[in-house]
Amino acid sequence: MPRQLPISLYRKQLPGLWLPGVLLLALLALSTLNSCHRHSTQTKDIPLAKVGDTYLYESDLQEIIPKGASPSDSLLLSKSYINKWIQTQLMVQQAEKSLPSEKLNFEKQLEEYRNSLIIYQYETEYVKQHLDTLVSDKKIKLYYQNHLKDFELKENIVKVVYVILDRKRSDFKLLKKNFEKILHLPDSLMLDSLDKYSPTRVLAYSADTNTWIPFNEILHVVPIETYNQELYLKNHRFIRLNDDNKLYLLKFVNFKIKDETSPLELESRFIRSIILNKRKTLLVKKLRKDILKQAGKNKEYEIY
Repeated sequence: MPRQLPISLYRKQLPGLWLPGVLLLALLALSTLNSCHRHSTQTKDIPLAKVGDTYLYESDLQEIIPKGASPSDSLLLSKSYINKWIQTQLMVQQAEKSLPSEKLNFEKQLEEYRNSLIIYQYETEYVKQHLDTLVSDKKIKLYYQNHLKDFELKENIVKVVYVILDRKRSDFKLLKKNFEKILHLPDSLMLDSLDKYSPTRVLAYSADTNTWIPFNEILHVVPIETYNQELYLKNHRFIRLNDDNKLYLLKFVNFKIKDETSPLELESRFIRSIILNKRKTLLVKKLRKDILKQAGKNKEYEIY
């Protein structure tokens, strides 16, 4: 395993300042809070850099270097981090000198941000514990029927079965004949036959008639050439295509044209998420209302 270079050695190998292009400001802000206003005379920690009266110490880099990192990677990470820290400190200190005091007072913003985070965490945990996540098929179908205009297709979609045969096989002609017959069988017999005979006799096949897929995805598998997908779908149910090495047999089981209403089975998962999000919103509103009502009964607040 690669040996990790002790952080104390980085200090001896840092030749000065480095100026990489991307600043990890958030990370550096955290390091600023940890290292700000600490002085080498007040700690046994080894200083690695200094800007004004602010120090960056060896311990500040402990979580930056991943375990198992090679010495060269560790050194590069350390150099980059120290350089960014120096740039951030210089900018902060310059800003503090230049901006009026009223521009540097963030107590109100920080308090509001802290309050928002606390409330968010509480509401999130409350929702986890109290949300009814069971959404019946009946509710999904009812929502779908009441919002049909919201489920307009943005592209053509199809349900297909297909097989791809190797034209160089010695039994190619027999396979071609048999699979053409299979694809013209009633759906249940067709699917059973495809699953039974295809695995050892074809290059690739699909017998999934339950899943809607974009027509454009089929073009990556079967070399269909058309400038009008809608017209093509309306006029083709079974197709046979050849290239130098392969025969493509494809059957369109069903299709939907762009701008038509998207089928329910394609939208059910999305509808479920919509219903759950509405429940979450109502649950949070009720929680806030109940807390306010209870606090009023208990005389926990006053308005002057």
